[in-house]
Amino acid sequence: MTATMPDGARTRPEQTAAIARRLRPLGVGIGLQNLLFWLPVEKLFMTDIGFDAAAIGLIAAVYAVVVPLLEVPFGVLADRWSRTGIMMLGTIALAASSLIGGLSNDPAMYAVAAVLLGVHFALDSGTADSIVYDTLIEETGSGEEYEAWIGKLHLVEAVSLVVSAVLGGILAAAFSPRFTYFATVPLVAASVFGFLRCREPRLHRAAERVSYRRQAVSTVRALVDLPAMRRVILLAALTAVAAQVLFEFGPLWLVAAHAPSSLYGPYWAALVSTIGVGAWLASRVDFSSAWVVTAVGATPVLAATLLVAVSSLPVLIAMQIVVALVAALVGVRASFLMHEAVQANIRAGVSSGASTLGWLAFVPMSLLFGWLSRAQGVHTAGWLLVAIVAALAVLLRSLQTDNVS
Repeated sequence: MTATMPDGARTRPEQTAAIARRLRPLGVGIGLQNLLFWLPVEKLFMTDIGFDAAAIGLIAAVYAVVVPLLEVPFGVLADRWSRTGIMMLGTIALAASSLIGGLSNDPAMYAVAAVLLGVHFALDSGTADSIVYDTLIEETGSGEEYEAWIGKLHLVEAVSLVVSAVLGGILAAAFSPRFTYFATVPLVAASVFGFLRCREPRLHRAAERVSYRRQAVSTVRALVDLPAMRRVILLAALTAVAAQVLFEFGPLWLVAAHAPSSLYGPYWAALVSTIGVGAWLASRVDFSSAWVVTAVGATPVLAATLLVAVSSLPVLIAMQIVVALVAALVGVRASFLMHEAVQANIRAGVSSGASTLGWLAFVPMSLLFGWLSRAQGVHTAGWLLVAIVAALAVLLRSLQTDNVS
């Protein structure tokens, strides 16, 4: 871990205030970037323009293929150039994706929007968390408070997603699902101004300047050389896959249960709120305790099993929320362990590499989940989610046993 001494002999309240000032513009940008009014009604809109369950899985695979191709190269570029600059480019891609999505009248055109969404994910990956960690190092000399501060940013993200879920449902009912795409564009584009005002840490530029190829090789080595690091990265990937399965296919459980359209907005708001609540909980969970880690791992396994076995709509929604909540919590923990283990000049690249593994795993998962949902029903496809969270539980326990945390 690369660290510097904090400036002067400031008190902790002064350090906290300085961190808050530096991260506030980043929070504003993230908040605006996640006002995605089309998210809660996306599956309804896709159905309206000709998608079925298998096609939804295919379109998810489209952008899931794009992300791994670009994520690590963009992560290395963020380490070499500017993390906020990369985030601004990602914002432009997201605004363009929303616009083209709203203009789509068939699956083929919507696939273009999906590709641009994949570009956004690739550009955005590993940037905000690296900024947070390096800001803490510069201001305090330690990354120990990372989980608390990244949790606050995830709370901002979650609040924006909850607001957009509620308003998206209202806009779709008052106008149309298509209108929600167009309403999203100006707000997402405005997030660029927040990122412009963000004072980016300089730790990743303090190291000796090397060629792009050499830095990329260093990033890849950090990802694969140490067995313990490989398990941390695999844990991060599994949490990402579990969350992505729910966000992409969770609404299909509601479709199968014949849920009224008015329920989709509140349901989506509750689901995306787990991003912030789970991150907030991460700094409050004692991962050094064996029984706590065992309980954290067992909870999503039980919840995912109930998704397969139960048809009650309230239970289905509650269990999805539980799985998503634990995935968010464990994901923040895995992110902390990664940042603790690597140098600042490869931090965004390593974080992007972990995310890439998650996307690579999600590509076949999305195709298989979509096919199983169409052929056997979403409850049968849910066994795939059970397998994912079971592997997550085993890996989390193994890391605790080896005292990686």
